[in-house]
Amino acid sequence: MRTGPEELLDHLQSPRGRGRCPDGAFTGAAGGAACGDLIRVSLAIDTDGADGAIVDAGFDASGCGATFAAGSAAVSLLRGRSLLDAARIGPADIAEELGGLSHGKRHAAELAADALHRALGGAARHRAALSVSAGRTLVAMSGGVDSAVAALLIARQAEAVGVTLELWSDPENDGDLSCCSAQAVRGARELAHRIGMPHLSIDLRAEFRAGVVDGWLSDHARGLTPNPCVRCNGRVRLDAMIDLADRLGCETLATGHYARVQAADGADRPLLRMAADERKDQSYVLAALSPRSLARMRFPLGDMPKTEVRRVAAEAGLAVARKRDSQDLCFLAGTRHADFLERHAGLGRRPGPIVDLHGSVLGQHGGAHAFTIGQRHGLGIGSTAPLYVLSTDVGSNTVTVGPRERLLTGTIEARDLTLRCRGDRVDAVRVRSHGERIACGLSRRLAAGRHEKVQIELARPAERTAPGQIACLYSGDLVAGYATVAA
Repeated sequence: MRTGPEELLDHLQSPRGRGRCPDGAFTGAAGGAACGDLIRVSLAIDTDGADGAIVDAGFDASGCGATFAAGSAAVSLLRGRSLLDAARIGPADIAEELGGLSHGKRHAAELAADALHRALGGAARHRAALSVSAGRTLVAMSGGVDSAVAALLIARQAEAVGVTLELWSDPENDGDLSCCSAQAVRGARELAHRIGMPHLSIDLRAEFRAGVVDGWLSDHARGLTPNPCVRCNGRVRLDAMIDLADRLGCETLATGHYARVQAADGADRPLLRMAADERKDQSYVLAALSPRSLARMRFPLGDMPKTEVRRVAAEAGLAVARKRDSQDLCFLAGTRHADFLERHAGLGRRPGPIVDLHGSVLGQHGGAHAFTIGQRHGLGIGSTAPLYVLSTDVGSNTVTVGPRERLLTGTIEARDLTLRCRGDRVDAVRVRSHGERIACGLSRRLAAGRHEKVQIELARPAERTAPGQIACLYSGDLVAGYATVAA
C-alpha cells in the first residue's frame, strides 16, 4: 500500500541536507509546540558573487513524515539558485517537488516555506551584497490592498522585489488584523508570488520593540499621548528597508502610502508632498522621513484615489481587493489599549478621581494614563452638557474635565522641531493623522534645521492637542517640518 507519491517517498528515504548547518549559515524556523511539527532551514550565500547564490543548505525537522520531506524538498529547491530566485519559492513549489500534497499535509509545505524565507531574510539583511540593477525596486508589502497594488504597478514597469517586516509577535493579538504579524508576512508573500515577484521577510521585532513600543509605553506612563507611526517610519521601518535595498542592489524603495515626493524650490533635496486624495493622505505619518530617505522613495499611489486602487486590485484578480483597511496600531491589532498597557508596561487599573475645574469630584476613573486630552467618551459620568478631558496628572492620578470651549487655544507649544525649509514658509499645521490642516505661522523666524522649541500661532482657535503628539507643519501641500507637542 502506497503512503504517498514517489517523490515524497524519495525525500523521506533520502532526505537532502538533513542535519546539515553550513558554516556562516542563517537559520529560519517555523512551527513548534502549537502544531507539534518544527522545521529549521539553514543556508549560506556567496557574499562575493553579484547575485548572492545559495552555496549550501541543510535542514532539520521534528514531527510527521511530511514535515521531514518538506524540509528536504526546500533544500533541494534551493540548490544552485540566486538569492532573489530562491525568494520566489513558496509552499506550492515545495508541494510540487514532493509530487503534490494532500490538504492534510499541505501544512508541512507552508512551514518549510516559512522557515526557508526566514533564513533568506537573515542572509539578505546581514550578508547580501548584490550588484546594483537599473530600475530594480524594493517594494514594502503589508498584505493589504494598498501595498499589493503598489507592488503590481512597480512590477509592470521594472524589476520588483517584495519585502515584509515582521515587527511584532503577541499571542494575545489578532494576527489577521496586523500588518506586521507572521500571518501578514505569509499573506504578503503569497501576493508577491502571485504577481510574479520574489519576496523576502525581515525579522525586525527587537528593533521595533526598542525603537517604537518601549518609547510608546514609557510616554504613556508619563501621561503623554505619543504617535508611534511617525517614530516607526522615521527611525525604524523605512530606514531598515532602505538598508536592505542597498544590499539587494535596488535603486529605489516603493511603499503603498498615499503621499508624493517633490524637489524643494531652489534646493537639491526632495520634500514630502501630500497625496492627490487628501482624504487618504498619509504625509503626517511620514513626516519624519529625512530628505536622504525621500530621495530613494517612490509612492505609486500618490496620485490615485482609493476607489481606483481597489479597482486595479480587482481587475488583477487579487484577493485583497475588498480587504478592509487596518484601523488599529499594528502592535495592538484587536487588543484593547488598556489591556496592552497593563500587560507590557504594568500600567494596570489605578482608581482615581475625575474632577471639574473647581476640584469637585464628579466620578472615578481606572488610571489617568489611560486618558488623553480632548477625550469625550468613556468617562463614565453623567452631565447635562458634554464634558471633555482637559488635563491629566499621572502623579496625582487625577483627570480634569470641562466644557469643550476650555480646550480651545490659539497657540501650540512644541519641542524638538525639525524644519526642512525656512520657517517663514510654514502656513498650516496638522496634529492628528487625518485631522484638519489649520492655518498657522511660527512665532519667530527660523532657518531650516533642528530647533529646541517653537510656538505655533494658529489663525483661529482650535482644540488643544495631547502632549506627545506630532505637529506636522506644511507649506502648501509640502511637509515643511515636524515637532512634538509639549506639555
